[in-house]
Amino acid sequence: MEIQTELGDIELELYPEQAPKTVASFLSHIDSGYYKRCSFYRVLNTDNQSSDAPKAELIQGGIYKTPSAKFHPAFVPHETTQQTHILHKDGTISMARNEPGTATSEFFICIGDQPGFDYGGANNADGQGYSAFGKVVKGMDVVRKVYNSKEDNTSFEPPVMIMNIVRL
Repeated sequence: MEIQTELGDIELELYPEQAPKTVASFLSHIDSGYYKRCSFYRVLNTDNQSSDAPKAELIQGGIYKTPSAKFHPAFVPHETTQQTHILHKDGTISMARNEPGTATSEFFICIGDQPGFDYGGANNADGQGYSAFGKVVKGMDVVRKVYNSKEDNTSFEPPVMIMNIVRL
């Protein structure tokens, strides 16, 4: 997989044997063209989070801030890191969610190791963590360029354009 951004390309390796439902959902969105002209729109860094919250570092993207998105994806069953054994290390890609089982199209890439996103971690009150499903194998320099883009209170200003996400 390749995330093609205005700042360069990010190559991903996905783990369908470990996270089959999450990978299948992500691939179906790619094949349907839903990620064409979406963006990285959110960043968490050590400076833009409240002082009493567990700190995290990531970039988040998807169709959420895409004006023309008419896509209402189904929820993806939650595959915990306890089930998949894919931990939130530097470069891990994972699904964003509110409650377990509410992930749809939004994803994030970890900057540095983020054990608080794993099952039992401190970053979710429910202790279920997030559904990791792959990792960056080439282009962490691009991930860091996105991460260091101009932001205002966790939002990139302007969002970083993702031209497309494609299978290689």
